[in-house]
Amino acid sequence: MLAAADLDRVFDVVVDGESAAESALPGKPDPATFVEAARRLGVAPGRAAVVEDAVAGVQAARRGGFGLVVGVDRSGHREALEAAGADLVVEDVSQLDLGALRADPWLLVYQGFDPAHEGHREALTTLGNGYLGTRGAAPERAADGVHYPGTYLAGVYNRLTSTVHDREVEDEHLVNAPNWLCLDVRTGEDPWWSQGGLVVSAECRELDLRRGVLTRHAVLTDPAGRRLRLTQRRLVSMARPHLAALETTLVADGWSGTVTIASSIDAGVNNRNVAEYRPLADQHLRTVSTEEVDPSTLLVDVETTQSRVRLAIAARTMVNGTAVTGTEATSSGTAKEEVSGRRFELALEDGVPVTVDKTVAVFTSRDRAISSPRLAALQELAWVPGGLGDLLPAHEAAWQQLWDRFAIELDADRQTQLTLNLHLFHLLQSLSPHTVDLDAGVPARGLHGEGYRGHVFWDELFVLPVLTTHLPWVTRALLDYRHRRLDAARRAATAGGLAGAMFPWQSGSDGREETPSQLYNLRSGRWMPDNSRRQRHVGLAVAYNAWQYYQTTGDVAWLAHRGADLVIEVARLFTSLATYDGDEDRYHIDGVMGPDEYHDGYPDTPGQGLRDNAYTNVLTAWVCRRAVDVLDLTAGHDCDELRTRLNIRPDEPDRWEHLSRRLTVPFHEGVISQFAGYEALAELDWDHYRETYGNIGRLDLILEAEGDTTNRYKLAKQADVLMLAYLFGPDGLAEMLRRLGYPTDPGLVGDTVDYYLARTAHGSTLSRVVHASVLARMDPARGWQTFREALAADLDDTQGGTTREGIHLGAMAGSIDIITRAFAGVRIEGDEVVFDPHLPDGLRSARFTLVHRGQRLRVVVTPDRVEVQTDRCATNPQVRIRVGGTILTVPAGQRVVVGPYPRFVDTGCDYAAVGSVAARRSS
Repeated sequence: MLAAADLDRVFDVVVDGESAAESALPGKPDPATFVEAARRLGVAPGRAAVVEDAVAGVQAARRGGFGLVVGVDRSGHREALEAAGADLVVEDVSQLDLGALRADPWLLVYQGFDPAHEGHREALTTLGNGYLGTRGAAPERAADGVHYPGTYLAGVYNRLTSTVHDREVEDEHLVNAPNWLCLDVRTGEDPWWSQGGLVVSAECRELDLRRGVLTRHAVLTDPAGRRLRLTQRRLVSMARPHLAALETTLVADGWSGTVTIASSIDAGVNNRNVAEYRPLADQHLRTVSTEEVDPSTLLVDVETTQSRVRLAIAARTMVNGTAVTGTEATSSGTAKEEVSGRRFELALEDGVPVTVDKTVAVFTSRDRAISSPRLAALQELAWVPGGLGDLLPAHEAAWQQLWDRFAIELDADRQTQLTLNLHLFHLLQSLSPHTVDLDAGVPARGLHGEGYRGHVFWDELFVLPVLTTHLPWVTRALLDYRHRRLDAARRAATAGGLAGAMFPWQSGSDGREETPSQLYNLRSGRWMPDNSRRQRHVGLAVAYNAWQYYQTTGDVAWLAHRGADLVIEVARLFTSLATYDGDEDRYHIDGVMGPDEYHDGYPDTPGQGLRDNAYTNVLTAWVCRRAVDVLDLTAGHDCDELRTRLNIRPDEPDRWEHLSRRLTVPFHEGVISQFAGYEALAELDWDHYRETYGNIGRLDLILEAEGDTTNRYKLAKQADVLMLAYLFGPDGLAEMLRRLGYPTDPGLVGDTVDYYLARTAHGSTLSRVVHASVLARMDPARGWQTFREALAADLDDTQGGTTREGIHLGAMAGSIDIITRAFAGVRIEGDEVVFDPHLPDGLRSARFTLVHRGQRLRVVVTPDRVEVQTDRCATNPQVRIRVGGTILTVPAGQRVVVGPYPRFVDTGCDYAAVGSVAARRSS
C-alpha cells in the first residue's frame, strides 16, 4: 500500500502485519509491534508517539508506555478511544499538532516550530483586551506565507474597490494595523535572525490563560556556534486598553560579545490573512508621518485610505542589564514596505541577562476624550515609565476580576476544562469591559484575524447570553451598536418596500449590508450568486437579545428608550413580510433564508428565498408577542413618549398579537419541516460525498462544481429547525407550537432532532454547538459527546484550516453557554432564575457564577443537588430561584442547597418562612 501511494521512502522504519508475523509478534492490544518499531528507530517508547484509529491500537500504545497516544476518531467513538488511554483525540490526522501540550487546564503550550500549524497557533495565542488584539506571531517575522503578524482595533474598518475575475467588487474590511511587535536580533555582523542568521532550537510558547501573558523560550545559535538563551514575554493590557508590551531577555551562553537589537514598527502591512481574499485590494493604510520623539521612542501616524480613521502608535524601547554601546535610527520605505525603528548595539557578558523592554501605546481618532491620537499615545506612554514588569500587576488584577465573574470549574476531564478556559479567555479578549467605550459590534472571528472581513453577523445570538449573565453593561453597549444603526436598517427596509427595520446579514462600520452579491467558487472557476442577505432572521436575533437583556437586568428604563425600538421595529419588518390567508386564518412569510444557508430558494426558483421557514416563522411569532409585552411593561415609563416616537398605530398591537398566534409552521413525516415544500426535495447520498470529498462542510461549492445545487436536497450546512430548540428548549418549543395552534405529540421534538441530525453537514462551527445544547436537554450522554466534538473546532482546527483566519467567537461562546444553560439547565423566566440540570456521566459537577438583576449568584450543580450562594447586594436584596417544583426566595448573603429536600445551610442567623421551606435571614 505504501509503495502504491509512493510513500515507501517517507518512513525510516516500517513494521507491518507481514514483518510482525515474521517476527512472531502478537497483535494488538499487545504493544509488541509498537515496541519493536520504537526499538528499530532507536527511540525509547516514552519518547515516542503513537497515532491510532482503533481502540485496540490505543490500548496497545498505552500498555507499551508510549509518551503520547493519539486517537483518530473517524466514526464517532471519541469516548471509547479516550477510555482506552488516548491522551488526545482528533477527527483527522491533519488536525494533529504534535507540539501542542495540554497538561495544565490554564496553559496552552506549543513546543517546537511547525509551519503547517503556525497560523493556527498564532490565532490561538492572540492577546487582546476588547480594544485591540495582536496575533501570537513571532516578533522577528513579517508576513511570509507561514507567519502572519496582525493587530486589529475593534470597529476600525476601511472600504476598497477591486477588480477580481473581470468583476468590480467593493468590500469593507477590519483593518490590519501597523505591526508593533517587530524586534530582530543578530550577533556581531552576522545576518539577522529574520534572515536566517540564527538557528532556533528548544523553542516553546506558553499562553497563561489565567494571567493573559504569552511567554516564549528558545535557544539561538549563530554561525560560529555561539548560543543565546532567549525569553520573551508579551501582554496586551487588560487594565489600560491602549497599552501593550513585549519584553525580551537575552543571555549569552558560554561567550561574551556584541549583539544588535532592531526594534521597529511596520506601517506597510496589508490585509493578507485570508487566502480567498488575496485577489482583493489590500492596502488599507497610508503613512501620515514617522517621528523619532527621542532616542528610545518612535511614533508612527497612519490613516485608513477611505474611512479616514487616524491611528497613532508610539513605541518606546529600553535596555536594562548592560550598556548600549551604539545606536542608530533605521527606516526603509518603499511602495510595499514602510518600517521605521532603531538599532541598539549591546555588550553581552557570559551568563548575564540583558532585557529589552518594548512598550507601545495605540490610539485612534475614534477614541473619546482625546485631543489627537498622536498626543494621546505619547501621554499614555509617558504614564508608564517602565516596561512589561510595570504593567503586569494591574493587568493580572484585571484578569483576576474577570475570572472571578466568568470562570467555570468542571469536575470533568482535563482537556474539556482547558478548552472551556481557552474559549472564555478569547471571548473576554474580544469583548471586555473596555468594549463599553467603543462603537463596535460582535466580530464573528474576534480580534484574531481577517476571516469574514471582520464583519458582524448573527453570532451575538450565541455571545450575548454569556455576557448578559456576567457583564450586562457590555451587552448593553453591544446592543447600542445595533441601535445606532437602526436608521440604516429602517432605510434598508424602506428600500425593500417594507416597514420597520431590516438589519444586514453582514454589518461593519455604518450598518449597510456588507454581504457580497457574488461568491467565486475556486472548485469550478465560476461566480455564484450569494443570496445570504435573505437571512432576515438576523433582525430576530437582535430583538431576542434585547429582550433577554431586559429579562436579566430588569432595566425598564433601557427597555423604554432603546430596547423597545429594536423589538418593535423588527416586529414591524416581519409583520410587513407576512401575508394573510383568510381561508386558513394563517400568515405566511416568503422570500427568506433560514440559518441553514444551503437553500436560497427552490430548485426551480433559485435565489428567490423560501416560504415559511420554520425557524423564521416561530421566532417571528415570539418577537411579535414580545412587542406587545414591551408596550405593557413600559406603561408608566414614558410609554406615551415611546408610542409617539415610534408612531405606533392603534391597530398594530392587535396585529402583532394575532400574528404571534397564527403564523404557519410546516410539518412532514411527523417532524417540523425546515420550510414549506421541504418534503419534496431529494435525499443526498451522504456516504458517496464523504467518501469522495472527505470534508463536506461546503457542499454548496462541491455541488455547484458538479453542475448541481444544494437547493435540490434535504440537507443543511448547520442547524436550522433545531435552532428553535436551542433558543427555547424542547419544552419551550412545544409550548410555542401549541400557542400557534399546532397540537404536539410527546415525540415531535425528539423525532425532529434525530431527523435533522442525520441531514446536517456541520459546515459551520455553530452547528455542533446547537446540536450539543439541544441534545444535552434530551439525551445528556449524546449531548456530552457532541459537546466535546464542538469544543475541538478551534483547538484542533476541525474546519479545515480556518482558525488561522480568526477564532470562531460564536462557537466559543456557545460552548460556554452549553454548560450553564443546557447541562446546568439555567434559564430566566421573569424575575425567577430556573435550574433544571441534566448532567451527563462525564460531567460530575459544575461551579459558576451569574448575575440576575444586580445580584450575583454563585452556583454549584451536581447530579443530586443545586447550591446557590447570593452575595450581599444593595441593588437586589433577594432573588427568586426555582429548582423543579420548588420555588425559593433567597435573601442576599445566603446559601441554599436544593437536593431531594430543599434546605438552607445553617449560618447562625434567624429563621424566616419562605413558602414551605425554612430559610435563614442575614442578621
